[in-house]
Amino acid sequence: MAVQKNNIVDFINSEPNYLLLDVRSPAEFEHAHIPGAHSLPLFDNEQRAIVGTTYKKQSREDAIKIALPFFGSKMKEMVERVEKLSKEYEKIHATKPLIFVHCWRGGMRSAAVAWLLDLYGFKVFQLQGGYKAYRNWAIEQFTKTYPLKVLGGYTGSGKTETLHAMAEKGKAFIDLEGIAKHKGSSFGALGQGLQPSQEMFENLLANALYQENKKGLPIWLEDESQRIGTVMIPGIFFKQIRASTCYFLNIPFESRLNFIVNNYGAFDATLLIDATKRIEKRLGGLETKNAIQYLKEGETKEAFEILLKYYDKWYDKNLKPSAEPTLNLINIDADAVNAHVNANIFMGLII
Repeated sequence: MAVQKNNIVDFINSEPNYLLLDVRSPAEFEHAHIPGAHSLPLFDNEQRAIVGTTYKKQSREDAIKIALPFFGSKMKEMVERVEKLSKEYEKIHATKPLIFVHCWRGGMRSAAVAWLLDLYGFKVFQLQGGYKAYRNWAIEQFTKTYPLKVLGGYTGSGKTETLHAMAEKGKAFIDLEGIAKHKGSSFGALGQGLQPSQEMFENLLANALYQENKKGLPIWLEDESQRIGTVMIPGIFFKQIRASTCYFLNIPFESRLNFIVNNYGAFDATLLIDATKRIEKRLGGLETKNAIQYLKEGETKEAFEILLKYYDKWYDKNLKPSAEPTLNLINIDADAVNAHVNANIFMGLII
């Protein structure tokens, strides 16, 4: 056998019967990687720095000489790691996977690991251009035109849940908040885990756009501000979202309040108080004080009533799509927050 090379477009369009191995350092992988990739670092962070510095300040040959002992000591461990991943894949899919290997630019690191795995007996492909080629592909996805539809609504309308219910019924949907691991408000980080880096968020979003667009259907998104927690929707794509038709879900205040209490009321009062303090300047000193006092006393519904009124005003002022003259706003009335019932309303409109 021999290592074959595959360009990024062919890789993206290939059947997902493969293991993708990222041989960059752990720090590079942790910062951002191709979605679905497994980390198989040829060098640890310190070794990569040593080899890279030698390459720049001395020569390619000197860098290779320094790198060889690092590589040699890891050969057995790397082969065994790929064996384990391959067996796990085979148990699930009842077939052996192809092996794709990449580094930053498809250079020496991936070539060395691909050689080793090919020598051992795996069917190996080296991804030309490496992660850099993927990043170029990902950025390009945001410049394309998509058939977008936006679901808007005041805080607590159950927009995300409604869109998931629509996806279960066959609609194309990208969960921006799910990808960002943040629900957008001051309380949006609660229960969500660590947010991805900006670069990783873009990679995940580009992949989702590509996958959902293949369905040939309008792609549904939730109305968001450009910033979701610590990450930003790429500007050129955000403009396309804001220029799309927005279906604004109108749900009574009391139903939304109950939904918010059910979803956030179980969190520790300290976390809720901290989140409230973060919006003190906009909420106002008195309202902040009252909300915090309610939270301390366990009167969660009363606290969230204050907060929800604030978010309704903030949405009207800054986020409501009707503030954008280029956006077509269509109001949809619903009696209560009920994802499946409200999904059926949208499905009945054939949109």
